[in-house]
Amino acid sequence: MDRFDIRGGTRLAGRLSVKGSKNAALPLLAATLLTDEPVTFRHVPDLADIRNMLRLLGELGCQVDSSPATDTDSPGGSVRLHVTDPTVSHARYEIVRTMRASISALGPMLAKRGYARISLPGGCSIGERPVDLHLRGLQALGADITLDSGDIIARVPKAHGKAGRLRGARIFLGGPFGSTVLGTANVMCAAALAEGTTVIESAACEPEVVDVANLLIAMGARITGAGSPRITIHGVERLRGADHTVIPDRIEAGTYMCAALITNGDITLDNCPADALMAHMDRLTHAGGHFETDDKKDPMRTTVRCQGAGTRGIQPIEVTTQPHPGFPTDLQAQLMAVLTLADGNSVITERIFTERFLHVAELSRMGANLFRQGPTVIVSGVRRLVGAPVMASDLRASACLVLAGLAAEGTTVVNRVYHLDRGYERMEDRLRALGANIERVNEKEPAISA
Repeated sequence: MDRFDIRGGTRLAGRLSVKGSKNAALPLLAATLLTDEPVTFRHVPDLADIRNMLRLLGELGCQVDSSPATDTDSPGGSVRLHVTDPTVSHARYEIVRTMRASISALGPMLAKRGYARISLPGGCSIGERPVDLHLRGLQALGADITLDSGDIIARVPKAHGKAGRLRGARIFLGGPFGSTVLGTANVMCAAALAEGTTVIESAACEPEVVDVANLLIAMGARITGAGSPRITIHGVERLRGADHTVIPDRIEAGTYMCAALITNGDITLDNCPADALMAHMDRLTHAGGHFETDDKKDPMRTTVRCQGAGTRGIQPIEVTTQPHPGFPTDLQAQLMAVLTLADGNSVITERIFTERFLHVAELSRMGANLFRQGPTVIVSGVRRLVGAPVMASDLRASACLVLAGLAAEGTTVVNRVYHLDRGYERMEDRLRALGANIERVNEKEPAISA
């Protein structure tokens, strides 16, 4: 098991290209199951979750051809997927347990093959994330769904003794904590091959959903309203292959923006989805950050220069996580790391995953002054953080601790960085290119001295 050894206190400066989006790529890859023709994806990041999804699709009858990026700072490599054996429709627990996004295969398999069996995803370290909205949406389309030995079994009922099709319906997908991104993508994929018209109300508005819709449209689907709370899908009988470029990863971009602020640095991000980060950039600007965006480029693939607060220092702010276009929960932990060094008291309220505060105790080990009350954390800024051994608990908490380590005095040892490998491609190399003193070390090796 690897760890990061970080000697903090270095001002980061340089240029990076944002990788393709993990959260978009996973349901995009699963959508390949909707067609018999090849689908090519570009700007696919090399991440543990992506490799697991490709392994799953290989077991589900896809031929997988991957070409890694030739340039280490490119947005990603390419993947060509082609369903050659549609008879295997069981997503086994051994693979599904490695990532919750495996559930994205359910809707496409069901719509195309009429049958899908997929292991029920378990919980995770940031709280329960049930799939009931996925199943409710697919049932509204006419699917028969049962549970057997920990597996979800979904079938399309036969019509007059022949293979049937899902039927369009009006579906409400709102949940107690807002809309479901993967659930919206799952139901949208299934509805693309359903008979008739489907209206998804309270659909997720995230750019990752829009990216899936754009792929489906390129494959021949008839979809309007993606990016709004109401998506309308007019079902078609078949979908064709396509060539699709994955959108940039807004969470990776937002993390490196936080790195610029917490180290008072100067980082330029190419291929940056600024249009999907307005809430995040707004909060960082109020905290003292400076941003310059190239307005001549596509706002989803633009260039953004990110600078720290300078001599003024980081300022306290208030922030509440919300569904898109609000402040993203996936950047809450990283922002908290920044605000530990603010000149005053900040307030962070988590409205999406109310237990997403496992990083609070670890930041406190580094000298942060934090007080949690239910879904809210009061962050009282301190003059300095001090390096310490800390334990990563999930993907975004890991990024938070790395950011804190970059700014801390002395040495920070971040354990369990396999969480980071799920969502950040070669993070240590990319930070080192910006001037960070960071090394990936095998756990058997001794930690570096302060």
